[in-house]
Amino acid sequence: MIPFVDLKTQYLSIKDEIDTAVWKVLDSTQFVLGNEVTAFEEEFAAYCDADYGIAVNTGTSALHLALLAAGIGPGDEVITVPFTFVATVAAIDYTGAKAVFVDIDPTSYTIDVTQIEKTITERTKAILPVHLYGQPADMEPILEIARRYGLTVIEDAAQAHRAEYKGRRIGSIGDIGCFSFYPGKNLGAYGEGGIVVTSNPEYARTMRMLRDWGQERKYHHVLKGYNYRMDGIQGAILRVKLRHLDKWTDVRRSHAALYDKLLANSGVTTPTVMPYSHHVYHIYAVRSPQRDALQQKLHEQGIQTGIHYPIPVHLLAAYQGLGYKAGDFPNSELVASEELSLPMCAELSEAQIATVSESVKEGIKAL
Repeated sequence: MIPFVDLKTQYLSIKDEIDTAVWKVLDSTQFVLGNEVTAFEEEFAAYCDADYGIAVNTGTSALHLALLAAGIGPGDEVITVPFTFVATVAAIDYTGAKAVFVDIDPTSYTIDVTQIEKTITERTKAILPVHLYGQPADMEPILEIARRYGLTVIEDAAQAHRAEYKGRRIGSIGDIGCFSFYPGKNLGAYGEGGIVVTSNPEYARTMRMLRDWGQERKYHHVLKGYNYRMDGIQGAILRVKLRHLDKWTDVRRSHAALYDKLLANSGVTTPTVMPYSHHVYHIYAVRSPQRDALQQKLHEQGIQTGIHYPIPVHLLAAYQGLGYKAGDFPNSELVASEELSLPMCAELSEAQIATVSESVKEGIKAL
């Protein structure tokens, strides 16, 4: 079997470092927040070229706190895309605000910046671009629009650790950046985790309180907050893995280049890297009109794949209340019907990539 991701092999490659870090936390008994989390916050914020990092329990919590810190609440609107993981929209909903969708660009799969301005109303308070699959959204036009209309820009960077836009690290380009450390991410915890980065001290102060029951010091609750704290063990693990992220990212990009070469003229559409983008390939996404049949062929060959994502958020049953219908966002709907995620992790071998690529070509021919 060729796995979609190989967390066990990755763990074994850094086992001594991880085990030492975990035992250090167990010995310290700093199980919630603590010194390891604080150190990780500082290290990851610096890695993103941001001044502050606020570590939390999930990427969803990161998005929620970012929106709250920006003052988003009931009656407000936040512009984002329907082609994303549901957490992007759920976090907007948690604040009482409404998600207003803009379709994706059919080449980059990120927000179509030419469609943003016409969706702005007097209730719009923020733009929330998603750096999907590890490819940055086109940030300069987004920032220019935001400046003209006085809007906050919150980056959903859950899939974009180490990605860059025109040489700038993702997460520090907008006002606030939000990352997930779900285990399968390019930088993954051994459980759940997330972080918010910003260079705005007031946003940082607010989010730091909100993640810990709204208290600035113990039992002095300034705000109505949440229990969104990061565990000490996860902070320690992420510190270890952050030291390897550059190397792992280089390998992912090398794997993607090999896929590109082997899948040329194969009958599937391979990813397009935009000229402004340093793509980090959280997902290596190909497209085929016969996606489901191709996925079945690969499954029969022992190749794990994924679909990210089969239903755009505007068509999910849970979000019918937003008032959208099939046909409203044709690019999102088309990509959702064709996208197939091939195995992608630093632990894959070139031989495995060659096997996957050959199986894709054979699968397409057989359809």
